[in-house]
Amino acid sequence: MARPVAFALGVTIERSNPTALHATPGYHHVTKVRAAELVMLAGQCPLMPSGELAAGGLAGQTEQVIQNILVALQSAGAGPTDVVRTVIYVASAAREDLSQVWIQLNESPLAPAFTSASTLLGVAQLGFPGQLVEIDVTAAL
Repeated sequence: MARPVAFALGVTIERSNPTALHATPGYHHVTKVRAAELVMLAGQCPLMPSGELAAGGLAGQTEQVIQNILVALQSAGAGPTDVVRTVIYVASAAREDLSQVWIQLNESPLAPAFTSASTLLGVAQLGFPGQLVEIDVTAAL
């Protein structure tokens, strides 16, 4: 059943899972939005403010991406609950790596962002040498 969430200034985000579709691990199949503004972040990479790739393998890089997204959203006057779509790219064909990222994201301060429409993909490679994760985010204000 669809549950609309109304925010100040007339923003409405309605997340639903049609009964004819499979159950999900936390995201919703459908996110319907009425908003005055959309905020689209560039794919957020695991680069620190210095421009260096975050250390710590997949977990360390995922944490840096989380922090980068929180900073970018805040700069646009948005937060995790304003996110209406995410696409998560993990440079791995191993389901365990994809699951590790999904779990880490859903245990982070960014977790509310992943209740909306979300896609998790294993890819061959990402833009920077050694990069293991990147997340594309759209928010509504």
